[in-house]
Amino acid sequence: MSPTHSLPVLLLISLLLISTSTSSSDSDRLSELQSLQSRSKTGIIHLDDHSVSRYLTSTKTPRPYYLLIFFDATQLHDKSELQLKTLHSEFSLLAQSFVTNNPNPSPSSPNLFFCDIEFKESQQSFALFGVNALPHIRLVAPHQSPKQSEQMDQGDFSRLAESMADFVQAKTKLNVGPIHRPPFLSTRQLGLIVLATLVWIPFAIKKIVKGETLLHDPKLWLSGSVFIYFFSVSGAMHNIIRKMPMFLADRNDPNKLIFFYQGSGMQLGAEGFAIGFLYTIVGLLLAFVTHLLVKVRNLNVQRFVMIVALFVSFWAVKKVVYLDNWKTGYGIHGFWPSSWK
Repeated sequence: MSPTHSLPVLLLISLLLISTSTSSSDSDRLSELQSLQSRSKTGIIHLDDHSVSRYLTSTKTPRPYYLLIFFDATQLHDKSELQLKTLHSEFSLLAQSFVTNNPNPSPSSPNLFFCDIEFKESQQSFALFGVNALPHIRLVAPHQSPKQSEQMDQGDFSRLAESMADFVQAKTKLNVGPIHRPPFLSTRQLGLIVLATLVWIPFAIKKIVKGETLLHDPKLWLSGSVFIYFFSVSGAMHNIIRKMPMFLADRNDPNKLIFFYQGSGMQLGAEGFAIGFLYTIVGLLLAFVTHLLVKVRNLNVQRFVMIVALFVSFWAVKKVVYLDNWKTGYGIHGFWPSSWK
């Protein structure tokens, strides 16, 4: 064969060898990731700078897999506002649920692997992705480089694992399936509770018949009533639902705390409790005067206590009215009956 005719054949063989080598390399990486995932108890593959280079930067696109990467920093786990431990736990739950719901991935579609990277171990990888704030989760598609990868928004953390699953399904078109949350109580714990309940039932019946339970104690009902009243008038449910802080730091003076916020658009927890305390004082004084004071036989004592109760109640109501006027600007005015004019 002449050199002129052998050149195209050599080029074709070289291309086939390169293609086979690339395919084999991608297959090796895919097998390694599958092996790492199967050995992980949480379903998460831990990456470092070396493994990021192997599975991302040193590969040619498109790769036969997606990587969903959670960026973590153990030194920030004590920062409750970041919720890194909670989000990592939900991320692990998402990974385990995906692996459980997809035991046999389709060979026609890319695989999805869940990974995490720790800051102290992999600062180069953080710089490679441009991560400068946590929490941070990135989805690297088969055709994307680390810089081109998509970041999961804060809104995708709102419902934790469920909203993360929605993000994955929207971006990858892969079916995550239902999230398998562990039961609140294990089978062993539930069995112990049932056994303890069965042992306790005869003693409980005996106490109920004799009227010696806590539910028969008037002091418990009195305390519970006062607590419910305070909980209702202090806006505690509003604070829980909207996650209102007890106080704020003053912007002009960080060492100064703000317990009362002027403006009708927001109420801090401290001012709600203050108003609830004033309302509760008035309610308890009214109950004391109508149920206990009337049983006192000494008229002078009755009159003195009544005057004190009226004075304290007037002071408490005046403080509530003042605070309402200070916050909202609305005034409350008293009017004499028209027949008195």
